[in-house]
Amino acid sequence: MASKSASDYREPPNEQAVANIYAAMRSELSQIYSNITELEMQVSEHTLVINAIQPLDPSRKCFRMIGGVLVQRTIKEVLPAVHGNKEGLEEVIKKLYETLEKKKKDLSEFEAKYKIRIRKHDDSKEEEGNKKEGNAQGVLVGPASSSQ
Repeated sequence: MASKSASDYREPPNEQAVANIYAAMRSELSQIYSNITELEMQVSEHTLVINAIQPLDPSRKCFRMIGGVLVQRTIKEVLPAVHGNKEGLEEVIKKLYETLEKKKKDLSEFEAKYKIRIRKHDDSKEEEGNKKEGNAQGVLVGPASSSQ
């Protein structure tokens, strides 16, 4: 994946090009956030596994998925590998956070350079309209029926 910083972009010819570049930069930030979240979930899963197997007998057999293949090992063999994988994931997360900070800085520089401001939807008008309709939102009241 070829990533570009704000300084790598040439002077855009028009507002639409600026908007497209800005959207691409925000999309890239979003993708980094989702990668970090996914990796943090994997770290928590590794922690759960470590906490579950650490107190057990090291000679006890356990199963581990390696490249889509389930293999039988002992806890003594698996525990160091799981620790190593967890540390590797934490290192990748640390690098992703560094990249994220750099991309955020590039994005804010780009926003400042082109005076970009994000408009927020005005939800207050909609809320006022809903309050005027009544407080019984989501309640369906029908005619009373007498069943004999």
